[in-house]
Amino acid sequence: MPKTNNNLGNADYLGFEEKVADLDSQMNELRRLSSIKGIDYSTEIRRLRQEQVAELKRTYANLTPWQTVQVARHPKRPILTDYLDLMVKEFRELHGDRCFGDDRAIVTGLGQIGREKVMVIGQNKGGNTKEKVACNFGCPNPEGYRKALVKMKFAEKFGIPIVTLIDTPGAYPGIGAEERGQAQAIAVNLAEMSRLRVPIICIVIGEGGSGGALGIGVGDKLAMLEFAYYSVISPEGCAAILWRDGAEAPKAAEALKLTGKDLNKLELVDAVIPEPLGGAHRNLHDTIYNVEQYIIKTLRDLKRTKTDNLLANRYKKLRSIGAGPSEKLRRKTQPATDRIAAALQAIPAKSKPIPAKV
Repeated sequence: MPKTNNNLGNADYLGFEEKVADLDSQMNELRRLSSIKGIDYSTEIRRLRQEQVAELKRTYANLTPWQTVQVARHPKRPILTDYLDLMVKEFRELHGDRCFGDDRAIVTGLGQIGREKVMVIGQNKGGNTKEKVACNFGCPNPEGYRKALVKMKFAEKFGIPIVTLIDTPGAYPGIGAEERGQAQAIAVNLAEMSRLRVPIICIVIGEGGSGGALGIGVGDKLAMLEFAYYSVISPEGCAAILWRDGAEAPKAAEALKLTGKDLNKLELVDAVIPEPLGGAHRNLHDTIYNVEQYIIKTLRDLKRTKTDNLLANRYKKLRSIGAGPSEKLRRKTQPATDRIAAALQAIPAKSKPIPAKV
């Protein structure tokens, strides 16, 4: 049967999934003929399905950074509201920053994940066009970050762990946002989150763009989904600055090292949560289940840690960001070096070895 491209324009498929779309089109055609002619094509459909699974495995095992960004932005990828509906029990949303207003790009509230009561704070992109416009396509305003901080302080007061779900292309860059102190709101969140006396888990579920992601991204553990990305700037923004051409975004994505695999190697991300075959948009329930299990296990471990040790470990984690391999090795061996130096100092002067002449 000749291949057709009827589904290539479908939002289900990305540009690099042409062969997957062709196989899907063939299966749909066989199903149509089966219903019209009454002929059983189940064997052929099963064979095509096996080919499609093999093609998805091959494609998603070798994604480029730019293709990963495309998957993270897929219009059918699960968003915050999906996680709240399927993962968080008895969610009760809390509104307002007690200063300006209620930013819909950041949702905060109390709920239960597994058996753990948590404060959930997440960035919401919106499901349909009306919702997307209402929440600035997931780009928070200063009042959103202030709202998040007020709720975090509330959680700290009652000893409730905090879970943040990050999914934003960046903080909203409008004039009003800057006038109301966008940079300061993010900076204050960074400082305050670093010393909150409750466990904090941060997970990048889609896009993790710039300071917009950092504003709710400081915690004891930072994880990201397999095909999410986390970067200081969007690939398009980076390309516009360095090459003055947004078309160079694939090259910028490669240089930014924004995938979970790269960030895990650099020790900037603690864990990469696996996604189902073909990405989160192909199996919403399994994706959310994987995230839920990671949160439950990690919270169990963090709650066993004394608060002072929790804060000390968080401080060390933040201070080690950006340290090269040699610097990290020096920090690991420093206690032993100090002990040797102290032992040498304790040796009487006459018995100290005479340094060899060079």
